[in-house]
Amino acid sequence: MDNSIFSLDGKVAIVTGASRGLGQYFGRALARAGADLVITSRQIQALGEFKAEVESLGRRALPLQLDVREYDSIRQMAARVQEHYGRIDILVNNAGCNVRKPGIEITWEDWNLVLNTNLRGTFFVAQAVAKHMIARQYGRIINIGSVTSVFGYAGLAPYCASRGGVKQLTMSLADDWGKFGITVNCLAPGWFRTDQNREMYEDHDWLEYLIDRIPLKRPGAPDDLAGTVVFLASDASEYITGQTILVDGGISTGATRALPREKG
Repeated sequence: MDNSIFSLDGKVAIVTGASRGLGQYFGRALARAGADLVITSRQIQALGEFKAEVESLGRRALPLQLDVREYDSIRQMAARVQEHYGRIDILVNNAGCNVRKPGIEITWEDWNLVLNTNLRGTFFVAQAVAKHMIARQYGRIINIGSVTSVFGYAGLAPYCASRGGVKQLTMSLADDWGKFGITVNCLAPGWFRTDQNREMYEDHDWLEYLIDRIPLKRPGAPDDLAGTVVFLASDASEYITGQTILVDGGISTGATRALPREKG
């Protein structure tokens, strides 16, 4: 097989929400595969260290301020990328947030924050970038979902609704933009430790319970996402679109904690 189909040399990739966590996992993988990056955050100063890291890999990195809840911010970001690089090949639509509360306690503001960031923001960033991709008849859009795109969990009502919506949105946009040479897929991570969920991983009982439910018997590690995001960003996936690919160690199989053996 010609491994060059996995190369991202000469490509330009936008990674939203790149100041920490999964966004940086995705950005590192794309840079190592050869892509130049656009990295975004609501606070541009939070991108300085990651910009230096990407450049140490021999790739270019353009940090931009982006608030996916603001339409003008989205449009300005896409225009700035086009002006700077002259092309947009790849979008990793990663920016997101969460509110953990029992359903009965979710406020109107909680709901709007999560849905406007994770779902509305994902759509309008994709739309702004797709306008430039359509002109070139080429693009790879990777919407970041979650195992909650297909599973529901208590205490995560807005988040589950938003990630389920990302899955459905991905299929719609794949059908809409396929004729322009654009693929749209959803990469859905399982349980990965990030700043957003760090406190949960400090609960030993919860972590033990989680690991028991994962067939591969461990939470995700940063490099576990690298192969899939590079695959979806590359020409190796040119006939794959509208799909949700779970990178979750198998937790979506529905595995449950083993019952203790009876004594005696």
